[in-house]
Amino acid sequence: MQTPEKKAINATYFSIAGNAALAILKWLTGFFGNSYALIADAIESTSDIFSSFLVLLGLKYSQRPPDKNHPYGHGRAEPLITFIVVAFLGISAVIIGYTSIQNIMTPHDLPKSYTLIVLGIIILVKEYFYRVVSKKGRETESTSLKADAWHHRSDAITSLTAFVGISIALIFGKGYESADDWAALLAAGFIFYNSYLIFRPALGEIMDEDLYPELAERIRKIAKDVSGVMDTEKLHIRKAGLKYHVDLHANVNGELSVREGHDIAHRLKDKLMLEIPNLADVLIHVEPHES
Repeated sequence: MQTPEKKAINATYFSIAGNAALAILKWLTGFFGNSYALIADAIESTSDIFSSFLVLLGLKYSQRPPDKNHPYGHGRAEPLITFIVVAFLGISAVIIGYTSIQNIMTPHDLPKSYTLIVLGIIILVKEYFYRVVSKKGRETESTSLKADAWHHRSDAITSLTAFVGISIALIFGKGYESADDWAALLAAGFIFYNSYLIFRPALGEIMDEDLYPELAERIRKIAKDVSGVMDTEKLHIRKAGLKYHVDLHANVNGELSVREGHDIAHRLKDKLMLEIPNLADVLIHVEPHES
């Protein structure tokens, strides 16, 4: 059975290969088919290749074990890489938007009809890529992999806007040549919005926001099944890469010895680590239970 880390890395290789193949197809079709919307799409796919490489590097670096200077490990590298991925998206959107405006103001020929066939294929393929990578992102709870998945979804939507723009230009003919460029401009706006959706959860992870209520509920439920644990109090969860660090206050009988309370805490930690494999560490603080 593959580890979450291995699943995430394999999904990233899948993204890199897919983005490279589609970027080449888009550049060639956009250039020879006289479609700036497709060229704009190709620009995004090209940036996606580099961002996927960054995701890959971040995932591999985040797996490094704790050391003297990084006692909590290197997992925070993953959301930091997500910020760089968002920056790539933002830069792509600026380039696409700026060039779209230039093309709207410059007369040019209508795009070729066969570009619609290529775009139809790209939309279907990119949506498939999104679903595959998004599923792996949910399974591994990887912030950067979820960002990479949204790259595929945004690519599918920019291709869809290009399809609509080219269709309008071809149907209405002379005077509607810029419909293709307006579609690219709309795609740039969507990419900006999508960038925020990716950025927000990564920022929450860096800032240690309380983002994991389902995991917290599961931890409390497991704790109550451990012999000697009477209740739980404070529970703080922080995410580092694909792993979680947990601080938990457990209530035990106040009449127990320090040794007995210590043993209960160890049993609780062992059970949590066994039943929730993606926990990196659990720190248990023992509190006397008040009737």
